[in-house]
Amino acid sequence: MTTDLNIKTSDEQARRYRAVWERIRQAAVGAGRDPTEIGLLAVSKGHPVQALDALQRLGQRDFGESYLQEALPKLDALAGRNLNWHFIGPLQANKCRDIAARFDWVHSLDRPHLAERLNRLRPQHLPPLQVCLQVKLSAEPQKSGAQPEDLALLAETVAGLPRLRLRGLMTIPQASREQSEQRAAYARLRALFNHLRSAGHDLDTLSMGMSEDLEAAILEGSTLVRVGTALFGPRPAART
Repeated sequence: MTTDLNIKTSDEQARRYRAVWERIRQAAVGAGRDPTEIGLLAVSKGHPVQALDALQRLGQRDFGESYLQEALPKLDALAGRNLNWHFIGPLQANKCRDIAARFDWVHSLDRPHLAERLNRLRPQHLPPLQVCLQVKLSAEPQKSGAQPEDLALLAETVAGLPRLRLRGLMTIPQASREQSEQRAAYARLRALFNHLRSAGHDLDTLSMGMSEDLEAAILEGSTLVRVGTALFGPRPAART
């Protein structure tokens, strides 16, 4: 039997979901873009599977997870739902086997040897793993990502691996409340994206923008915003 609490929770999630899509629509219109060009990745790390289930019932299909051990039970619980699972956390060699086997996308590839490992471990019966290269645009030591000057070699490596498909770039810029600073970081990523395209790489995905700055990201060309708090509410303390 459905409880009043579950009904209220579901109603609140529906309200949040509609509000995020309205922000995306308004930002796209303000940028002179077609809103249908922009996708929504629900960053579900730290949230229970019940919250993901409620959101997928509203029509959400793409979910992002950073912690492998937290993600795997969610993938099992929601198996058969026609969902797309994106790994967005820092990559480690000892986690590549499960990531290669269980996820559809990886947004955080930043080293050639990890690309080769993912390629080797991607099961043959699955389509190629969709890949974004994570770029580090700030000096923050806790942030992962390839340096801009290393992108060309990394992109060439991924493009040459048959079990991976290079789709685009991702970044997590230094937090700022100033839209001009937010836009400046995303403009740098867009310039790197365009440079790789001019070099012959068939890229179509700019994974940039979060709850606090998705408008700035869309103004600078984002095709996929990664939203957690605005969809699910505050996240519990980070897990290791």
